[in-house]
Amino acid sequence: MKTKIKITLIDKKGDYNCHRGHRIGDVFDFDTERGKLCPMAMHVAFPYIDILRYGGDIPKGKNNDIRFCCPDCDVINIFKLEKY
Repeated sequence: MKTKIKITLIDKKGDYNCHRGHRIGDVFDFDTERGKLCPMAMHVAFPYIDILRYGGDIPKGKNNDIRFCCPDCDVINIFKLEKY
């Protein structure tokens, strides 16, 4: 069975709102809701998810979690990845 992955929007640094309508607190299950996540954010998330699902480790950040950013420089949504 593959590891389950939860993607949570936890912060935002850009000056504009997400073009896809995502808001802080939104949570996505990778297996059942990945189509709801912005394709630009998913493009960044996928290599991390692939590593986690197939037994690899990703160095954790200063908050002891795994984070990535949306590549849209006007928005800069910050997401957290969690195995569950």
